[in-house]
Amino acid sequence: MKLPARLTMREGQAASTALATGVAAAARGTRLTVDASALQELDTAALAVLLQARRDAQARDIELVVEGAPPQLRRIAALYGVEALLGLAQPAST
Repeated sequence: MKLPARLTMREGQAASTALATGVAAAARGTRLTVDASALQELDTAALAVLLQARRDAQARDIELVVEGAPPQLRRIAALYGVEALLGLAQPAST
């Protein structure tokens, strides 16, 4: 699944519906990858959409993985303390 270039309050409902459809179509016990690399404009709605998708996936025993998260998404997730929930935590540097 691929997120759009813009994911703000305006696009949140459509993106949430698309992710919910993807989760519903995935087989239980599988992995669903969300490609966030196209995101260029976003706000906290992007976090809300991804967190809801994560909850939906967990309810179906599906591992939701977010790949290609842009720096802005990582920063907002860190600000709200949810980067680990979304798998966006930066590995510790050595």
